Amino acid sequence: MPMSQQNIQHDTPLGANLLGNGAAFRVWAPRALRVHTVGNFGGQNQWTPNDDNLMIRDNAGYWTGFLSGVKENDQYKFYVVGEGSEGWKRDPYARELTIDPAYPRCNCIVRDPNSYPWHDVGWKPVPFNDLVIYQLHVGTFFGPNRGSRVAKFLDVLDRLDYLVALGVNAVEPLPITEFASPRSLGYDGSDIFSPEMDFQVREDEIDSYLSRVNSLLATRGQQALTREQLVIPINQLKALVDLFHLSGIAVLFDVVYNHAGFQIGGQDESLWFFDRAAGFDPNDSLYFTDRTHTGPVFAIWKQEVRQFLIDNARFFIDEYHIDGFRYDQVSVIVEENSTSGWPFCQSLTGTVRFVDPSVVQVAEYWPVDPYVTRSVFEGGAGFDSNWHDGLRDAIRSVLGQVANGSEAPVNMGKIADTLTSPSFSAGWKTVHYLESHDEVKRDRGPRIAALADGDNARSWYARSRSRVAAGFILTAPAIPMLFMGQEFLEDKQWSDNPEFDRDSLLYWDGLDIGDKTMIDHLRFSQELIALRNRHPALRTSNINVFHVHNNNRVLAFHRWISNIGRDLVVVFTFREQTWYDYRLGLPLGGRWLEVFNSDVYDNWVNPIVAGNGSSVEAEAIGMHGFGFSASLVIPASGFVVLASDAGDNV
Repeated sequence: MPMSQQNIQHDTPLGANLLGNGAAFRVWAPRALRVHTVGNFGGQNQWTPNDDNLMIRDNAGYWTGFLSGVKENDQYKFYVVGEGSEGWKRDPYARELTIDPAYPRCNCIVRDPNSYPWHDVGWKPVPFNDLVIYQLHVGTFFGPNRGSRVAKFLDVLDRLDYLVALGVNAVEPLPITEFASPRSLGYDGSDIFSPEMDFQVREDEIDSYLSRVNSLLATRGQQALTREQLVIPINQLKALVDLFHLSGIAVLFDVVYNHAGFQIGGQDESLWFFDRAAGFDPNDSLYFTDRTHTGPVFAIWKQEVRQFLIDNARFFIDEYHIDGFRYDQVSVIVEENSTSGWPFCQSLTGTVRFVDPSVVQVAEYWPVDPYVTRSVFEGGAGFDSNWHDGLRDAIRSVLGQVANGSEAPVNMGKIADTLTSPSFSAGWKTVHYLESHDEVKRDRGPRIAALADGDNARSWYARSRSRVAAGFILTAPAIPMLFMGQEFLEDKQWSDNPEFDRDSLLYWDGLDIGDKTMIDHLRFSQELIALRNRHPALRTSNINVFHVHNNNRVLAFHRWISNIGRDLVVVFTFREQTWYDYRLGLPLGGRWLEVFNSDVYDNWVNPIVAGNGSSVEAEAIGMHGFGFSASLVIPASGFVVLASDAGDNV
């Protein structure tokens, strides 16, 4: 049947949407002369543009049409005739693409957004200040033959129970939307509504994955999925999110709204010159400016482009139930769109907050600016939190200093100065980390273990200093983030393309064969995260750095939360010998329990651990601004956490 305007309204959604006995199609192409919807509909080949599949243009430049007989899994494209050229274009709002060896010449797939039976009714993520984020890359994280085979969404589930045991409550995959090549960090997206199709499990592989998925659902008291449901590629990503939720873990998507992939100009069927304007003048591309940031920059000054990106964020909330966003390089959005970038950010964050106030919105903005996290009413951009490099850089700097030997000067004050972000109104408005995809990728910075001891990343120096570095991140006032492998002392730089960097893969085999250094560090990470989750004081903004001694390489701070119980004091040293009888001020008198000691985890259980037994007694001897003090043992290159025994236990 010919395309009609049946079921078309002024607010018909963009893209392809099943409706009644067919599908409504809508696309923005204001300078196109003609736009056709072509494809394979109901088993019939209708790829030739003709009058029967011609869409109708409205005054705003949107083309619409309804085609009866269109069903789930039908393939389609738009055929755009413009002033400069004519040819196929992929739907910018396509929910899914085919995998084609001749990519980028793949097709769009009509999908029913309700084909996945969600099990996460009643799910709520933890409050922002309770988040502990784990950043991973789907294509290299886990799975068989990762050196030659791109890992899949469902491969991540093989480490689901591992992540639960680790204690993190949020995962942040690197961008998962479609990019041009099978291997990528993900920041070169081409089709931002469709998941990366190389992350899907093919139909001939699905049975073993179905068994694993249903086993995980069964252990969580949930109904099994059918083969027909899981074989749909977008449902594989939904199953991943669903099972994370059922396991108490939130999912944050990393989205890129500042630029598209650098290769997009070579994709004739992509967003590039979507309405096929004449001349291919860089100033004339519908979605992009003439500037680049590792790829063409989105033309945020156009209302339709702004809406396209905002629609993308809302889409992931509505159809993928995601719990948050990490927005890549928001600073580029603002810099490249001088009058429209900041208002766009305000509209984006405001829309997301209206749709679901529990969704956390984390910006990457350089240099760090507290106005990014202030409300729109205060002139801010409205993001909830901002990546922060202060503590990261300070710790890495000090690790470089201590690696020069026991006599080298060390500036502990640099860490003290960055433990708080005073311009930010709350600790959870910053995200602190030691390692990230940028920080430790090939040809960038070293992993923490390698930085701690450049000669031997498995030495006592590397092990102990890595524990101290992690201790700072997980006891400071901020949202802490770990990069995959950091928890078990991975020491190799990371690459998204292990086919060329085979030694960059995470060394999961080490855990399997019983590498004690890795197993001990993993236990340390698990129990340090558990400490943070157990003590509310570590999740507040309250901190008092009351002792910094560069010569002694000692730093101590007080954490507390009013009316809850146990204040905490955390004491660190990078000294290579244990401190005995080191007197420190304490905010309360009486018994203080030693609730964590990093030295325990060296050669677990360390038979020669240096510590304070179960507790110390604070005497009425004033020191460091407090009315009490105690004599402590601080383990060499280690840290201890003391909890006041006064008040309610937690």
